[in-house]
Amino acid sequence: MTVREKLENNEKLICCEAACLASESRGRQRYEEKCQVRTDFQRDRDRIIHSNSFRRLKHKTQVFLSPEGDHYRTRLTHTLEVAQIARTISNALALNSDLTEAVALGHDLGHTPFGHAGERALDSVMPGGFRHFEQSLRVVDKLEKGGAGLNLTYEVRDGILCHTKGKEADTLEGRIVKLADKIAYINHDIDDAERAGVMREEDIPAEIRKALGGKKSERINTMVLDVIKHGTGDIGFTDEVQQPFDELHAFMFEKVYKNPVCKGEEKKAISVIKQLYFYFTENPWLIPEAYRGIAENEGAPRAAGDYIAGMSDRYLLAVYKKIFIPDSWVDIGIEEG
Repeated sequence: MTVREKLENNEKLICCEAACLASESRGRQRYEEKCQVRTDFQRDRDRIIHSNSFRRLKHKTQVFLSPEGDHYRTRLTHTLEVAQIARTISNALALNSDLTEAVALGHDLGHTPFGHAGERALDSVMPGGFRHFEQSLRVVDKLEKGGAGLNLTYEVRDGILCHTKGKEADTLEGRIVKLADKIAYINHDIDDAERAGVMREEDIPAEIRKALGGKKSERINTMVLDVIKHGTGDIGFTDEVQQPFDELHAFMFEKVYKNPVCKGEEKKAISVIKQLYFYFTENPWLIPEAYRGIAENEGAPRAAGDYIAGMSDRYLLAVYKKIFIPDSWVDIGIEEG
């Protein structure tokens, strides 16, 4: 018996009947020999962690654009927080935590530079629009490994695609990630907003704080325990937590997500992304070689969108500077008078 087979047998002993077992996966798009020491879901997790797209998340904005300070979340730290919360819930419910973790680590691989501002920019110009959850699936299916993709299992791919809007994931593990994503971002956005001086914990309405907790760790604990209490019948919050969570989200939307301090640079970011998009759609031969096959087979707009969506914030600005800003202008100072 191989190590993998032992692990698969352990899953049958540890996981509940509602769990998705690696040995019962619907498989990959292309056949591969099984790994000797890892289950299919563990193998998917490792492929995601070692991908170029995963590494680029460290320089992609979460909410605050180009914040000054080392402790603001990036898309990578957000992803790690989602994975931690999702795995905790999955373990407590005796579901497959390897599948849960793989989905969580891959859920934002297709996110644009400059957060949701970048997503809105591409959505407004690309034929058919742009949605980051669809792009995340495209990354693992097509864009990684020079166009070969990561060849992940159906269950991981389904969880990535369904982590935010539209249909629910086919597995409970995928549905956990969708909820863990919300738990993570609502709480770390409060933390970052407080760090930026946009709000204080005390600004959160008293009834919400009473129901969910007065600080980040208390709120996360309340939410996680509530999901566990709700059980595996339908992954979600109980009514006692769902209502204050919705109220907290509404509060954050007005207090933070629409706040000029957080969003003051968005128009600039959107303008930069659109200019680069139109530049590359008109000059597809200037797109890096890795994307030229996409331009030939699917059109320049698709290739330009893929290239820009994969950029980190700082790489996008470097490309923009190289294309649009004359070298002699870069170090020009401004004198008062």
